[in-house]
Amino acid sequence: MRRQAKNRTSFTRRALLIGTGQAAIFAAITARLYHLQVAEHGKYALMAKQNSISERLEAPERGIITDRFGTTLAGNQQHWRALFMKAMAPDPDAVLENFYRLVPLSDTEKARITQDLSEHPGYIPVLLKDWLDWPDMAAIEVNTPNLPGVIVEEGASRTYPLGPLAAHVVGYVGRPNQKEAKENAVLALPGMRVGRTGAEDAEDTALRGQPGFVQTETNVHGEVVRVVAQDPGTPGQTVALGLDAGLQQIAMQALGNNTGAAVMLDATNGEILAMASTPSFDPTLFDKGVPSDTWKSWMTDPRHPLVNKAAAGLFAPGSTFKPTVAMAALKCGALTPETIHDCPGYFKLGNHIFWCDGHIAHGRLTVTGALQVSCDVFFYKTALDTGVDNIHAMASIMGLGVDLHSDFPHTQSGQVPDLVWAKQRGIHWVQGDTVVQGIGQGYLQLTPLALATMIARIGTGTNITPHIARRIGGALQPASIPGAPQPLDVNFAHLAVVRQGLFEVVNTPNGTGYGARLTIPNVQMAGKTGTAQVHNNTATEKAAGYNDMDMAWAQRPNALFVAYAPVENPRYAAAVVVEHGNFGAQSAAPIAHDMMTYALLHDPAGRDKPLANPPPMPPLTSPKVPAL
Repeated sequence: MRRQAKNRTSFTRRALLIGTGQAAIFAAITARLYHLQVAEHGKYALMAKQNSISERLEAPERGIITDRFGTTLAGNQQHWRALFMKAMAPDPDAVLENFYRLVPLSDTEKARITQDLSEHPGYIPVLLKDWLDWPDMAAIEVNTPNLPGVIVEEGASRTYPLGPLAAHVVGYVGRPNQKEAKENAVLALPGMRVGRTGAEDAEDTALRGQPGFVQTETNVHGEVVRVVAQDPGTPGQTVALGLDAGLQQIAMQALGNNTGAAVMLDATNGEILAMASTPSFDPTLFDKGVPSDTWKSWMTDPRHPLVNKAAAGLFAPGSTFKPTVAMAALKCGALTPETIHDCPGYFKLGNHIFWCDGHIAHGRLTVTGALQVSCDVFFYKTALDTGVDNIHAMASIMGLGVDLHSDFPHTQSGQVPDLVWAKQRGIHWVQGDTVVQGIGQGYLQLTPLALATMIARIGTGTNITPHIARRIGGALQPASIPGAPQPLDVNFAHLAVVRQGLFEVVNTPNGTGYGARLTIPNVQMAGKTGTAQVHNNTATEKAAGYNDMDMAWAQRPNALFVAYAPVENPRYAAAVVVEHGNFGAQSAAPIAHDMMTYALLHDPAGRDKPLANPPPMPPLTSPKVPAL
């Protein structure tokens, strides 16, 4: 009995020990399970989610560019593209090899993909191929199990409905370069574009928008099961230019096959209504990639189709500079409205003779008459009496040779020399330099945009500044608000004298621009013709009685014309340059006439909506195009 009792006591003790141990183990397991499933549930749930869900940024849709009436100038076209997320692929190199077998790529493209993968953050997908066709897409879809991390999605490319007609003013976009992508990782997103020229460049920040994101769930093979969440981001803002698409087309058609530029401004606030430059190019090519043969043809074309001649082309202004010389002379007292100079057809300075155009003897002239017939001798004398520094000072007031602080990019300031300018460049300035500057030759270099600004300031007496953006995101820009420009710092009695001369240029039979007068009833235009030599004629050529029309195209004078209308209350200002067009009255003035006629009939600057029934446009004048 004692033995049995002793055995029972021993069993009970062992059972208690075992039970206690089991209870302790169970309690430890329970505590651990609680810790894992409850206390750290969020941590491990997040880890599990990250194992199955990936997130990537998406490029926003670029904002569109329109003219002042809503006509699309730069838009977006949808297409398909293939992207690669390296983090979603167990073996990225194998995936790329599989992709290259299905969709052949050039060595250059493969090198670009390798570089992008090494430089871009993991959340930035890398573009494999843009513009997928249906066979490519079908091959990718069928082989999805062998392509973990490869994503086919819809992208957008830039389109330009007016094509070459507005290429220089609207501009074009391009893919960000390596430096830009490193400075801003968002620019590395497939589909992101950067404005390179024109309005695309000027308003690039507003047009870009903000990126979105997409979360996708993938299985163990890296295949996308479903889209968990998606945010398209914020598209770029719509930018409405001051441009009138109809007037832009008229300007380009009027220039035709000429090489040159034409600008029209709203003379009251400086909005750029038209900016044409010829020859032009197809801006859509820059988004997809310019073919090498096309690029080579552009680079070897002596007419420089990629240069925006309106804003960046520098030309001697010729006689279109004479109104500024007249204002400078009147201001410093070198002239009065009654001052008379005699023109015998030439002006002698020392041993050198400066001829009047065509060796014409204009006789006795006031400043008004000298502008009317564009007498060179009158302005030779006037320039000497005025001095180059005074001419430079007035040119600055008129917006010539200075930074106009325009919002249009890559605009050249040009140059209007003074004595300081000459000294800085080691130029020994002589009286002859001042003489030729009086007729817009010599060292003078100006853009058509600057000349349009000058004539608008003369016509309105206000300090207008050219600008391209009218509305951004629907908001009217400050420069476009009526009454924004301030009065010019000039004597308005002097302006009246010069304006009278510009009126007579176009509206009197003796005026050099009489052939460009308007045919619209009760509306008149004021302007100034210009012919600028680009070739220094030799003594032999002069003795032989050379004719500019018989010279090689590149040696013929440039033709220029500036104008504003209506004369009583100027609303439009224009400047035209035809390279090697010989005479302003012959080549440039008819183009300005056609632009001004359209503007006055349709009045784009006076409206926010297009006319329901626009008046018919008269047939365009067709100036003769000189042969190359």
